[in-house]
Amino acid sequence: MIVTITPNPSVDRTLEISALTRGEVLRVLASHSQAGGKGVNVSRALRSHGSATTAVLPTGGADGDQLLALLREHDVNAVTVPVAATTRSNLTVAEADGTTTKLNLAGPSLSEAEVDALLAATDAALACQPSWLVASGSLPVGAPGDFYVRIAARASALGVPVALDTSGAPLEVAALAGSFALLKPNHEELAELLGRELPTIGDVIGGAREVLSWGNETVLVTLGGHGALLVDRQHSWWAGSPRVTPRSTVGAGDCTLAGYLYADSEAPERLRRAVAWGTAAVALPGTTVPGPDDIDESAVEVVAEPDPALVIKEL
Repeated sequence: MIVTITPNPSVDRTLEISALTRGEVLRVLASHSQAGGKGVNVSRALRSHGSATTAVLPTGGADGDQLLALLREHDVNAVTVPVAATTRSNLTVAEADGTTTKLNLAGPSLSEAEVDALLAATDAALACQPSWLVASGSLPVGAPGDFYVRIAARASALGVPVALDTSGAPLEVAALAGSFALLKPNHEELAELLGRELPTIGDVIGGAREVLSWGNETVLVTLGGHGALLVDRQHSWWAGSPRVTPRSTVGAGDCTLAGYLYADSEAPERLRRAVAWGTAAVALPGTTVPGPDDIDESAVEVVAEPDPALVIKEL
C-alpha cells in the first residue's frame, strides 16, 4: 500500500479548445473536472491499476466536497482533514496542438491547528506501514517551509521511504535536509534548485549526484517529451518513448512517479514503467490517469549509462 500526502489539493477543471486567442470569444470543445493535486494524481493513477493507496489531504467548502466525490468515483481511499477555507480550483486550457496553459490558484490558508491535524492524519496513515509515502505538491499558506522535512522525519522513524515531488523553496529546503529515498524534480525544477542551466545528459546526471551528496538516495528527473533520467550514486539510466500527440501534459509527471512506485522491481524496469505511464497520460484529456489498457511498456527504450554529451533538447 502507498500513502500520498497532498497539502494543497484542488479540483482540476480542463477546457479543450482549438486555439487560445486573447480577447476573443472561444468555443469549448470539451470540458473535464477531476480530482487534482500531485499526490492525489499519484493515488488515482495507482488505483487505476488496482494498487492499494490512501490519499491524505485537507478539504474545505463546496470544492472540497466535490473533490471527495470525484475521489469516490475512482474508488480512492481518502483520509481528509476538514479546514475552514475552501479547497482551490485550478483551470487548464488545452489547445489542439498540445499547448497547455494552467491557471493555478494559491489555495487556502491553513491555521496552525489545521497543519497539526494534517500531520496527525499522516502519522495515522503511516502506522499502517505503507511501502512508500509520497509527499507532493505546493505548500498552502500557513504550512511551515520545512513541512516536508517534518513528514520525512516521521516516516523515517517508522522505516517508511519517502518520495518527494515539489518545487521552489519547499524542494530546496527538503533536498538540502536529505533523508529522502526519491526526489522527482523535472528538468527545469532541478536547474532552478541548483541555480544553473543543465543542457546535457551529463549536466543533469552531475546535478542529480550533487543533490544525492546532500543525503538523498535516488533522483528521477522527468525531461518532458525527452524522456526521463534515473540517477543513483553508482549508476544512471535514460528512458524515452516515441512522441505522442499530446492532449494535456497536466499530471503526466505524477503518473510517471506512480508508475515508478507501482511495483518493486529493478531500477531500469521501474524507469521503463514510469516513462510508459507518463507517456500514456500525455495522450489523455485533462488530468485523466492512464489505465492498464493505455500503457505500452514495450515502446519505451532504456539506456544504461547514457552518453553525457547528449543534449536534452535533441533526444
